[in-house]
Amino acid sequence: MKFIHLTDPHMTASGELFDLDLEARLSDAVESINRRHSDAELVMVTGDIAHWGEPLAYERVNRILGGLAMPWYPLIGNHDVPEAYFAGLPNAPKDEAGRACFRLDTSAGAFIALDTLTEGTHAGSVDNRQLKWLDGELEKSEDSFLFLHHGPSRTGIAGMDRIPLLNPDDLYAVIAAHPGNLRHIFFGHMHRAFHGSWRGIPFSTVKATAHQVAALIDGESPLTSSREMPAYAVVLIDDENVLVHDISYMEEAAEFTYDREAGRPAAD
Repeated sequence: MKFIHLTDPHMTASGELFDLDLEARLSDAVESINRRHSDAELVMVTGDIAHWGEPLAYERVNRILGGLAMPWYPLIGNHDVPEAYFAGLPNAPKDEAGRACFRLDTSAGAFIALDTLTEGTHAGSVDNRQLKWLDGELEKSEDSFLFLHHGPSRTGIAGMDRIPLLNPDDLYAVIAAHPGNLRHIFFGHMHRAFHGSWRGIPFSTVKATAHQVAALIDGESPLTSSREMPAYAVVLIDDENVLVHDISYMEEAAEFTYDREAGRPAAD
């Protein structure tokens, strides 16, 4: 299976933020995905669809991502406003409680999405209703993949670690009750390429299509943004592997073939 992990568009009503053309960045991602990865089964968009929760921002994202050649599924993030989110993204999945919590049955297994939006804070949490639901889903599915906005691990970037997932122990208790059933965790929120393992469970995230978070890994710096290039991830899953390729799609023009012996780019 191939799918695309895209995250944190942070769209605004104007289509711009921090002197960045957010609409162009997201549109370029769609163009690249369609041109190079039209065989992808689906696209997962792991939250912060809008920066200020403006209705027009969601309408912009819905229009742009509507141009994808494959289905796409959004999650909600700490910058999102639920009423505007569900109004502007009319096909966004949700549960009976009105949260962006859902399951997709894919050719690789169960994609399980949780809603970590928590009122009054930019940190996140998974409520008891979702934890109980997750327990049942993991019981049913030996090949499961978890998606959420706030990742469960600490990051080493102090500004991000001040707005974490607040109850990772509760999440882990559910996962640990089904050993081996969860193969990988995908999340947003980081605005960086960030991969590793949390309590033995592999995880990954990818750069935003909007601004990035500066890699100030000193344990004390405030949260600092960066105008680094955006990315999306191409994920390949089979029985033995979960492979994650970060794609810096706005740098595709820098590609070249080369003459190995001469040590220079190949002649056109």
